Amino acid sequence: MELYNLIRKNEKLTFTDSSTGVSKSIAEMDQSLKIDNIRSVAFIYNDNQLPTIETLLNFYQSKFAIALLGMSLNDNFKENLEEKYTPYYIYDPSRTEIDGYSPVNASDTIVLFKRNENSIYPIHPKIKLLLSTSGTTGSPKFVRLSDENLVQNAKSIMEYMPIKEDDVVPLNVPINFVYGLSIFTTNCIKANQIICTDKDAFQKEFWLDLKKYGYSTLGGVPYFYEMLYSIGFFKKDHPSLRYLTHTGGMLNHQLIEAISEFSEKFGKQFFAQYGQTEACGRMAYLPPDDLLRKGTSIGLPVQNGHFEIDKETCELIYNGPNVFGGYANRRADLQFYEEQEKLYTGDKARVDNEGYYYIIGRIKRIVKLFGVRLNLDEAELLLKDALGGQTFICLGINDKYLAVLYTDDLLNKELILKVLKAKLGLHASSLKIIHMENPVPLTPNGKVNYPLIKEQLETEILV
Repeated sequence: MELYNLIRKNEKLTFTDSSTGVSKSIAEMDQSLKIDNIRSVAFIYNDNQLPTIETLLNFYQSKFAIALLGMSLNDNFKENLEEKYTPYYIYDPSRTEIDGYSPVNASDTIVLFKRNENSIYPIHPKIKLLLSTSGTTGSPKFVRLSDENLVQNAKSIMEYMPIKEDDVVPLNVPINFVYGLSIFTTNCIKANQIICTDKDAFQKEFWLDLKKYGYSTLGGVPYFYEMLYSIGFFKKDHPSLRYLTHTGGMLNHQLIEAISEFSEKFGKQFFAQYGQTEACGRMAYLPPDDLLRKGTSIGLPVQNGHFEIDKETCELIYNGPNVFGGYANRRADLQFYEEQEKLYTGDKARVDNEGYYYIIGRIKRIVKLFGVRLNLDEAELLLKDALGGQTFICLGINDKYLAVLYTDDLLNKELILKVLKAKLGLHASSLKIIHMENPVPLTPNGKVNYPLIKEQLETEILV
């Protein structure tokens, strides 16, 4: 496997578990597990800890196809997925037993569950990794990725990302999220130390680790940076940090200005990016020098990538060697790998006269209120720009209302209502303004969990 070979060549690479302080070199991780090297499926439930990373690297260099999932997935969802795909091995430290499986000691510290009955079935030779786009629902739908897909995307990212050979990189984005996976692979190829951690920026321990290990970089989605802004992160220097990365949605103008000022004052670089699981993570990036000038642009295609915009629908279409081999909804689908010439992103976009691309909304994030089409992403950005860069969540409810949820205690409903009426011309009867007292529900990849919030609103609040 080319990706593993590129990682293995980085002989200085070390992995450190932030919870235990245990460190292992890439040489110590190499073939450290005793597993049957056959062509089948292995499920790895990820918690970003060192044993998980060791398990992943061992299975990646084997003949297995790997389904990488979140360990916090509901047990019923796990059982449903396992029934549909009958994996040969399962790695899941959160469970002590799994029906139909027996525990086996793959090493002194790592226990795998091995299927009792034969689970060998045809798997296309190109399929190496299966990733879910659903995050929390346990959908059996997987994105089929090849080693070549992952290698090509890693190489294209490394063309613009300023990774250095002495960098210390935290896995603060879960690696079962494709963005976290691409952070992991690119830095494994070139950086010095990977800090395996499940701590997030809401925890004091995360910031203690930043100082202890001297993190060179951080990555996150818009909500992550909105939270950093709210705690004053951008008002002071963090000496070890050289650059920050972002993907997963648009940043509001106030946040862009704060990050630009922070970057200029303290000599940092900020890379706004755009990607999807179906393209291994990253399809475009905005050069740091263009952040203030181009604002909400996703920038330019990565090396060997190409964009076009459908003239009728304005849908952004991507072409490149990192485009996936189709979806799998059941184990029989794993015998196929369908080369995709183009990836239809589901995002609406425009391009300016300098070739910089802008996402103007999701095709599916559109609602109709009294016959008027409303782009929910644009509504969120409008509120963030008008009211100080806070977190807003806009949802269409029962085809009757625009629900606007906000988190800032200093804001009031009347002010939000005034902005919506003035900017969008919406009548108060079509609006539901709700203050969120509890933390915003997030998917495992750190994005706002729109489906969960929508379900709660429709069943509990607005019945």
